[in-house]
Amino acid sequence: MKKKQDIRKKLNLSYLNLTNKTYSSGEDDLPALYCNTTTYPDFLALSGQPGLYWKTKNTGICFYEYDDEMDGIHGLYEAIYHNDRKLLADFKKRFQGVRFFITPDYSECGDIHAIENKYRLFKSRIVGLWLMHELDAVVIPHVTYPLIKDIGYALTGLEGCSVVAFSTKGYATDSLELNNLIEAVKYTTNKLPLHAIVVYDACGDDSIVNQVFEYPRKKGIQIVVPGNTLKERNALKKGGNDNEKL
Repeated sequence: MKKKQDIRKKLNLSYLNLTNKTYSSGEDDLPALYCNTTTYPDFLALSGQPGLYWKTKNTGICFYEYDDEMDGIHGLYEAIYHNDRKLLADFKKRFQGVRFFITPDYSECGDIHAIENKYRLFKSRIVGLWLMHELDAVVIPHVTYPLIKDIGYALTGLEGCSVVAFSTKGYATDSLELNNLIEAVKYTTNKLPLHAIVVYDACGDDSIVNQVFEYPRKKGIQIVVPGNTLKERNALKKGGNDNEKL
């Protein structure tokens, strides 16, 4: 008797095992994610900081590194796509016990091919589904977009989410991008049934957070800003500079 072939693996379609557990949304069939947690991370460790994965009971893992660091040929998405069982087992062991994840922030750029930006969003959704179903973790969708006109597309498939994540890292020194982020947050607030937004912020104080998330906060949406090593380091620097002025 011939051994039954895994036709999905042979066609590099193993990701269908995950997308079949949700529904597809929009004209490009983006996999939908759900997040309706009422408990939130109180610290965010980067995926490349395994020593901090359990800094607190509610530490979450985020993927805000450069793409070549988190998304190489041995990255999680590639392991899922090629159904690399050994590598997937390694990731599962590495992340075991972590309660919260934010979906990967695969870089999207306004001056590259639109199809590449869409594919990177698709990849993030696939990884989110794997973390949700393989680790039984709370997965918070990260909202990202290449251009402000694309924010609507970025929310496709998140219609059932009451919690999403944003990052303010890198926006403080670019007024145009900062204004675009404020507009994206406002659009998301009006579009989704939110009760909380989790923010990865690297500033030493909350001035940018207060500016960017003023609108949803006035709408009664909780703004959750967990600690992270970069924010803590910048807070210490800012404190030192303030002390020098006294």
